[in-house]
Amino acid sequence: MPDIAGLPARRAALQVLDAVLRRGETMDVALPRAAGRLRPADAALARAIAGESLRWLTDLDALIDGATRQRLADDAKVRSVLRLMLAQALRLDTPPHAVVSTGLELLTGGPRRLAHGVFSTLMKQGVRLPVLPSLPDTVGDRWARQWPDRVDAIRQGLAELPPLDIMLRDPASEAEWAEQLGGTPLGQGRLRLPRGQAVTELPGYAQGAWWVQDMAATIPASLLGDGAGQRALDLCAAPGGKSLQLAAAGWEVTALDISKRRLERLRDNLDRTGLAAQIVTADALQWQPQEKFDAILLDAPCSATGTCRRHPDVLHRFLPGRLDEMSQLQQALCDRAIDWLKPGGRLVYAVCSLEREEGEEQASRLASDRRLEPQPVSTKELPASLEPTSEGWLRTDPGMMAEAGGMDGFFAARFVRR
Repeated sequence: MPDIAGLPARRAALQVLDAVLRRGETMDVALPRAAGRLRPADAALARAIAGESLRWLTDLDALIDGATRQRLADDAKVRSVLRLMLAQALRLDTPPHAVVSTGLELLTGGPRRLAHGVFSTLMKQGVRLPVLPSLPDTVGDRWARQWPDRVDAIRQGLAELPPLDIMLRDPASEAEWAEQLGGTPLGQGRLRLPRGQAVTELPGYAQGAWWVQDMAATIPASLLGDGAGQRALDLCAAPGGKSLQLAAAGWEVTALDISKRRLERLRDNLDRTGLAAQIVTADALQWQPQEKFDAILLDAPCSATGTCRRHPDVLHRFLPGRLDEMSQLQQALCDRAIDWLKPGGRLVYAVCSLEREEGEEQASRLASDRRLEPQPVSTKELPASLEPTSEGWLRTDPGMMAEAGGMDGFFAARFVRR
């Protein structure tokens, strides 16, 4: 018997939720495995259902717990199915009959009757989600201490799906492409487009005129300026947007990363855009360059909590106990990178993290390194509405530019080799 229409997408979304919450996988890893054989429309629906379930997970669980006599186990299948059903009804405006017909097919026996009863009760009560999503305690408590004046703004930035950001190969063509694509110019070759568009079908994609890259993620590479034939190392380069930026700015780029699979995306984008970079698959803690570099961009491995608006799974995979381990890795990479710089060469250290241990504390350590001299970031180097910190660093969070669609959380600091 063929599947009910829409059931494969719901089944894939359930598999993604299980992979993230039980096994700690990322959505980017789990989704292709769960939805790889689905039609593009069904795969997109699976992503939307799983993503909204994770974005509002704490609040969805509160609704479920308020409608059950005995609390369901966190890893109970019926709880996960109810999360998916409620996310569809309350966030994706899916008609209740469609939610029921596809959701209950994921269960059998008693759990199926329970899910039907809980969902029907909540719909009859006319429940709604709060205006701002609640944060899991693991990040909510930390951010309330680290960013007491920003935590509500960060929640505001998480409330809606983000728009599509692209980076132009030729920044001078920003006005032309903004008109052609119906986008909003953000300066220095950055454009913001409405979400929900098929990226590969947009004008300019096949010709390699642009690539997808969150606006905040474009800033660290821009802090190195024009290359004019100088040599730059993009350390921890995958998936490669920064390498493309550097190549477009005239740098002779070496793109190094330990993941061969993730570097394939960079290779594909280099072919599509006609830009050039030397790709090196290696462990940065073991690799040695033959020559020193004029500039190094180290977008270091981190907790990635700053990407939560695009990747809400990170909210539920974050392990504070791993911060010490990540900090040690970041320090080791920084120490090696400094030795690979020519005198006068520039180092930009960056992380897509909202954790001070990975951003501000690492920059303070670098500022005390006798081999380096801080080179503060200026306002004119940043997109409109952004200001450097008092130390001359960059700090963004998902609540910034909220009226225009927000941005990822990033930290960056720049130094010069003495």
